[in-house]
Amino acid sequence: MTAEAYGAPDAEALVGRFAQLFGALAGNIERVIRGKRENVELAMLCLLSEGHLLLEDVPGVGKTTLARAIAASVDAQWTRIQFTPDLLPSDVTGVSIFNQATSKFEFHPGPIFANIVVADEINRGSPKTQSALLEVMEERRVSVEGRPQSVPRPFMVIATQNPVDMDGTYPLPEAQLDRFLMKISMGYPDHTSEVAVLTGMPSGPAVDHLPKVAGREDIKNMIDFASRIHVAPPLYDYLVHIVAATRQHSDIRLGASPRASLALLRAVRVRAAAAGRSYVVPEDIKALAPHVIGHRLMLTPEAELRGRTAGDLVAEVLGRVPVPQAAGV
Repeated sequence: MTAEAYGAPDAEALVGRFAQLFGALAGNIERVIRGKRENVELAMLCLLSEGHLLLEDVPGVGKTTLARAIAASVDAQWTRIQFTPDLLPSDVTGVSIFNQATSKFEFHPGPIFANIVVADEINRGSPKTQSALLEVMEERRVSVEGRPQSVPRPFMVIATQNPVDMDGTYPLPEAQLDRFLMKISMGYPDHTSEVAVLTGMPSGPAVDHLPKVAGREDIKNMIDFASRIHVAPPLYDYLVHIVAATRQHSDIRLGASPRASLALLRAVRVRAAAAGRSYVVPEDIKALAPHVIGHRLMLTPEAELRGRTAGDLVAEVLGRVPVPQAAGV
């Protein structure tokens, strides 16, 4: 994968190579995550969109394994942070320590300074520690004693959390949820996949032994290439209409922000490239909108009492907003 600009004579060949490497990465991860191809691909979309991923589900369904499998498949630096109630912000970002030999304070980077950061059980950390991630997730840097420290590129936080009604959890604030490009749930495996997990345990590939499929430069070049995928003007309007409709829905008291529009745009471009296309189609937007927009919505108390969910409302919005008939691609 090279960083050639979109529109070059061999653009279609570059898209094909993008799709081939994307499929190889997803296939490698599937060696340890059985029967969850959609979730694997969504996770890869986040990585190549320079976004962050939030995995929420009950314990034991493979959230951490998926995060570790992504890190293992990419030849880049990765770290894991186990969030606990006594974890401090400095345990995440790093701390300045006085060096007596030089009589100066020296910054010692924390585990956040990696390409892929696995934040395990993020909602078991205190709100103060959770907030330590706000700046770095948005701006890709950490301010220490007034001086910015940049994290490497690519940079992705893959956070796992248990459902908020479980003991010992702290709900993530809206500002933090908005910084995750997607929120997905793993769900229980189907019968065949669970049998395959059991029968493959003695000799199956462990996460630590997964081969490296792509290097750091490969991922950076894929990110740059996907950002040049063509989006026709009618699709910009379609995307904005969808996001704007969440702000006007009577059952939603806080709709999606402009950050959601930008996140959805980046994600649909990657999805198009992963499908071997050099242009976005309406189906890309419809497929990813629930995963990108749903966790950013706050429902009214009346809607929650009626049992409505964010997923229901996003589906309703998608049904209401007219799909462009001529996308101009």
